Amino acid sequence: MNVFRDIPSTLTEELFTVLAESRSVKIERIVSDGHASPEGFWYDQEQHEWILLLSGSAVLLVEKDHAVERVELAPGDPLLIPAHQRHRVESTAPSEKTIWIAVFYS
Repeated sequence: MNVFRDIPSTLTEELFTVLAESRSVKIERIVSDGHASPEGFWYDQEQHEWILLLSGSAVLLVEKDHAVERVELAPGDPLLIPAHQRHRVESTAPSEKTIWIAVFYS
């Protein structure tokens, strides 16, 4: 599978495609099209998440030491989000698809 192909021209919701999976690791392609986390929603995941932004752009809010850090991602930028570190997607590129690779692991 080519991660830049088979992407619908219009996405009402983010597109999640599992590329590989085992009991302890899952690798996904995520495609966003101006999407963001719902207002007030924060992810708090059981697994670590390593992401790599391939195209587009994204702004994440990440809780660190009782403060919120704004993280801006451009193509080629990775980010490691440890398990149970609350985070949310504040915004993704409104004029082009944002494509991410996400690796979830214990």
